[in-house]
Amino acid sequence: MKMQYWVAAGCCALSVSAYAKTSITLFGIIDNGIEYVSNANPAGEKLVRMPAITGELPSRWGVRGSEDLGGNLQAVFTLESGFNARDGELGLANRLFGRQAWVGLASPYGQLSFGRQYTMTSWANKDSDILGPDIFGSGALDPAYANARSDNAIAYKGKFNGLTLGATYSFGRESSAYGTTPRQGPCAGQVAGARTQCRQWSALLKYDASSFGVAAAYDEQRGGGNAAANFFDGIAPVPLTNAADKDIRMQLNGWAKLRGLKVGGGWAGRRVRPDSPAIANVYADLFYLGASYPVTSSFIVDGEVFRVVNARHNTRATMGTLRSTYLLSARTAVYLQGAYLANSAQAAYTLSTGGGGTTPAKGASQLGMAAGIRHSF
Repeated sequence: MKMQYWVAAGCCALSVSAYAKTSITLFGIIDNGIEYVSNANPAGEKLVRMPAITGELPSRWGVRGSEDLGGNLQAVFTLESGFNARDGELGLANRLFGRQAWVGLASPYGQLSFGRQYTMTSWANKDSDILGPDIFGSGALDPAYANARSDNAIAYKGKFNGLTLGATYSFGRESSAYGTTPRQGPCAGQVAGARTQCRQWSALLKYDASSFGVAAAYDEQRGGGNAAANFFDGIAPVPLTNAADKDIRMQLNGWAKLRGLKVGGGWAGRRVRPDSPAIANVYADLFYLGASYPVTSSFIVDGEVFRVVNARHNTRATMGTLRSTYLLSARTAVYLQGAYLANSAQAAYTLSTGGGGTTPAKGASQLGMAAGIRHSF
């Protein structure tokens, strides 16, 4: 009997020891509210709705985990699902884990991961884009800057003191038959005789100190399938169906903190270069500058100004957003924000990322208001 007791106790100890080396975390954000947009269609009509996609932050839930393999090596994974809080619908082309789905290895020399994951474009502007993926943020002018991902991707990211180095390589950047907005159409991967079809790669160089940081990133996508480049300015997308077609994004940005005030700004350049001489190159530039200040420990005010210029289409827009957030607790907050967007004569940008259906007439300005609540777990 004593022998059975000690064997059982030993098994329990081994079980606890093994469990202690493994970490599983359930996490998520639920964010929802009410949005108002003026000139929400070419007829100039107003729209009041519960947005489908985002308020301050896109709603999501996920699981992340790690296992200690010894020798400073860990197995790591993340599964993250995006959804629309207004009706519970899955987001990102109806994928179960459309935000992230990857597995990899992490060590003091960096992390190597495989699957659907963020490109270096997303990591580059994480600190400098003050509003981030807000409903009236940079994603309205180009969703790929705020939330860029790739399917079939290998990624490396390592941080050495304040220096961060990163790169991704995708064999097929968009597998979904529906496509998702930043990828603009299905582009599943290589085929025989077209090695670069739907390929995507990105690179990151970033330095962060305690009170400032700077970053640079490069992202190149190749065409194929039914892919296209959409500029969200009311002009028809540029087809990118050839493996030699390129959609390039470049970034330079920075941030700084001084006595609670955080300031961030940068430039994001886009260069679309179809291989066919019958289709013209299209260049666009996005500039942004924002600031955030905690008025009290519970009340935060932030805002950002954006300017996008697409010379080839002769389209331009200027947008400003002011947001206030009140923290009810460490996990729950309410917010109120307003935004104004002015289009040039040929442009039809919209200030809202709330789920489509708010494109104005060319040259029309827009006013947006949003109020909501978010909870994180």
